[in-house]
Amino acid sequence: MDASVIVVGAGPAGLMLAGELRVAGVDVIVLEKLEKRTGESRGLGFTARTMEVFDQRGLLPRFGEVETSNVGHFGGLPVDFGVLAGAHQAAKTVPQSQTEAVLEAWAKELGADLRRGHEVRSVIEKEDCVEVEVVTPAGERTLRAQYLVGCDGGRSTVRKAAGFDFPGTPATLEMFLADVKGLDLQPRMIGETFPGGMVMVGPLPGGITRLILCERGTPPQRRTAPPSYDEIVAGWKRVTGEDISHGEAVWVSSFGDATRQVTEYRRGRVVLAGDSAHIHLPAGGQGMNTSIQDAVNLGWKLAAVVRGRAPEALLDTYHSERHPVGERLMMNTRAQGLLFLSGAEMQPLRDVMSELIEYDVVSRHLAAMVSGLEIRYDVGGGSHPLLGRRMPDVELAGDGLRTGSTRLLHSGRGVLLDLADNPRLRQRAVGWTDRVDVVTAAPHNPADDSPLHGTGAVLIRPDGYVAWAAPGSHSDLPMALERWFGPARGV
Repeated sequence: MDASVIVVGAGPAGLMLAGELRVAGVDVIVLEKLEKRTGESRGLGFTARTMEVFDQRGLLPRFGEVETSNVGHFGGLPVDFGVLAGAHQAAKTVPQSQTEAVLEAWAKELGADLRRGHEVRSVIEKEDCVEVEVVTPAGERTLRAQYLVGCDGGRSTVRKAAGFDFPGTPATLEMFLADVKGLDLQPRMIGETFPGGMVMVGPLPGGITRLILCERGTPPQRRTAPPSYDEIVAGWKRVTGEDISHGEAVWVSSFGDATRQVTEYRRGRVVLAGDSAHIHLPAGGQGMNTSIQDAVNLGWKLAAVVRGRAPEALLDTYHSERHPVGERLMMNTRAQGLLFLSGAEMQPLRDVMSELIEYDVVSRHLAAMVSGLEIRYDVGGGSHPLLGRRMPDVELAGDGLRTGSTRLLHSGRGVLLDLADNPRLRQRAVGWTDRVDVVTAAPHNPADDSPLHGTGAVLIRPDGYVAWAAPGSHSDLPMALERWFGPARGV
């Protein structure tokens, strides 16, 4: 074997997955057909949930000072994300290129083998491995791994070569995106609609302006090269009446509103994550964030199976947990596209939605949907409100320890948090201490409204989600530990 896992694609999903695998001690090769990062940033910033994900691996300081905001939208209608309780606001101005640079440095520091200029041509799954035919700068060669993960985008070679079904709806329009120097335009952060279409304007660091243009009636095209800036200048003039021809384009791109999702996220030894598994209109900046969270859900599970610590059935939960998240993503981006990009016939619905958003319960619902904070996995029956949800960050203290629950996850291991100093509970977890850290602590400032009020213990998965809680879980602790971390080791 050349590696335990081969990851194809060095975008945010692939790099995050590589880092997660290395945190868990799994050797990984990342194949990227581009010889170097482009510096282009289709994604800007990340959601509150992704902030939490980066925080749990200690990555946030690597981004420097991050501008955060509670201002958001749903289909161009303003939504106050401040109605959501949580430790983090969304980051607004971090370009995707910076996110990729941070994740690449982290993964390589941990020992990931990133090979640029390596293009996958074919995939052959065998009983005990996956063979990948790769064109490298030195010629063609075959690489073998126990598992192959396609993180190679919406036109995924891995997805096509492995025969995944990718149903959905084709693009009905073409939109343009450009970063431009030398413009002084009024910001339109959540977009502005005109009779002929919609535009967005956002200022970026370094005197650059981000433009997004949707001109109604523009049919989708299968382009082999990026559009010219002249196309955007002409379309912008037709839609807004503004002349932006004096600007200097840094880069220009186009995209559509195609919506597709694979029917299965895993087929045997081949797994998909990120845009390889789902494509959609980039409404609300959800694509990169969902892709990163795919990788975090998959990484620890794949590592546990590769290292022989958990049965292969654990990988089935990657599909069962993340496919419904992708379905919700498809649904809400299509709804936003209808609200945002349709003509005057949609105005009555926009007006009704604007009225509904004034209700906090509606704002919370939409904000949680777009930010990913609504996610609750099916981890087994029980009545505890934290079951299946991400563990909130809580300051803890006990036996000389003072830390936050999120910092306990930096190592990428599971955590059994004993909040009641229960020796019997800890004894029952002894067979799993090679994979799970047992921590005895309690909330530093306990309160009746604390998310841990009345809780005796919680079992936290490496991805930060609560798999068991006492009281409230129907299964006992050893059953939960075995389900998520494999059989106990002899003691």
